[in-house]
Amino acid sequence: MTITASDWDPTAPETFDSSHGVYAELRRRCPVPWSDAYGGFWAATRYSDVLRVARDSETFSTAVQNVVPHVPRAQRRPPLHYDPPEHEIYRAPLDRVLRRSVIRRLEPAFAQVARELLAPLLARGGGDYAQEFALPYAAQCFALFLGLPVDQVLEIRRIGVEYSFAIQEMDRARVMTASDELYAIARAIVEDRRAHPRDPDEDLVTNLLRASGDPARPIPHDLVVATVRQTIVAGIGAPHAVLGSAAVHLSRDPELQDRLRADPGLLPAAIEELLRLYAPYRVFARTATRDVELGGRTVRAGEAITMIFPSANRDEAVFYDADRLDLERRPNRHLAFGRGAHRCPGAAMARLEMAVALGELLAGTTRVEPDGEVRMFNWLEFGPRSAPLRLLPIESKGLPL
Repeated sequence: MTITASDWDPTAPETFDSSHGVYAELRRRCPVPWSDAYGGFWAATRYSDVLRVARDSETFSTAVQNVVPHVPRAQRRPPLHYDPPEHEIYRAPLDRVLRRSVIRRLEPAFAQVARELLAPLLARGGGDYAQEFALPYAAQCFALFLGLPVDQVLEIRRIGVEYSFAIQEMDRARVMTASDELYAIARAIVEDRRAHPRDPDEDLVTNLLRASGDPARPIPHDLVVATVRQTIVAGIGAPHAVLGSAAVHLSRDPELQDRLRADPGLLPAAIEELLRLYAPYRVFARTATRDVELGGRTVRAGEAITMIFPSANRDEAVFYDADRLDLERRPNRHLAFGRGAHRCPGAAMARLEMAVALGELLAGTTRVEPDGEVRMFNWLEFGPRSAPLRLLPIESKGLPL
């Protein structure tokens, strides 16, 4: 390797807005920067380059290193760690139970969870939306989807956060300890479903177990466990992060709040823009299988490159007035869910979670306002860890403050 100097510092402290300025500058002067942080990696910041990396599985493989920093692992976890066509064997059971028609059945339960979690915040006039709403809401929605106790899902999230911080600090011992704990939980879930199967058209684990018995393309039992291990972490972290970002954005845009309250039919367009502006991941990586030119740089075979989705989604070459939330933006081909073979299978569920949560927040308030410093997650998740908001409940309308 000949690269010796970093073009940017991904470990620099961040505010809610700061990274967008950094990424805009990189797109202008160095669209495929190198950093020697986390063992060294390239980053794709422009839309076209991120799209190319995501779509070209032959040149950019997910089987070697698929996140930055590199995570030591005892085995690959499907489907994220597999390239096509092998990847499709593990992806099909996820797509079956995460399709929109199946997820829609959960909407009333999601709405009930949202109302219950918002009630104490509305009664107090606010609180930490990220900690007191987004985290337990994402956990409870995932618990409803996977048929797990909420306490178990909250424990999964706690370990998952510990896991991500250990990865960023490159603390191998802590990474392995947290991973072992997550594997133990995944094994327990799989064994419970083996003993008590559910409808395979609606239950992910039962569907995976059914696929493990497929004589044409059987999924080995240890990879059923590994798939569940992968899913239980990803299924909570991303909604937690992006919901916090969405609520902070709304709190700083009273005009947008008013438009959405007056016309809830605009909410789906707002959600697409919020996903575009605040895509929750930037650490998903690929490993070059050969020397390749990208953005005027040479990525050598064996080197990792991340896809900076929050940057690609604000690329001025693709999105006019890219930093502005535009309810009339057409088309809106954002990359919040990735693209290509590894496009997020949980897109329908994420959209439903956001629609329900933000719909209930707007319906229950006359105004949402910032109420303190927003603290961000670490490099591995892009969103607020703490988001203090002031909530003026609907009953306060017309009353003096």
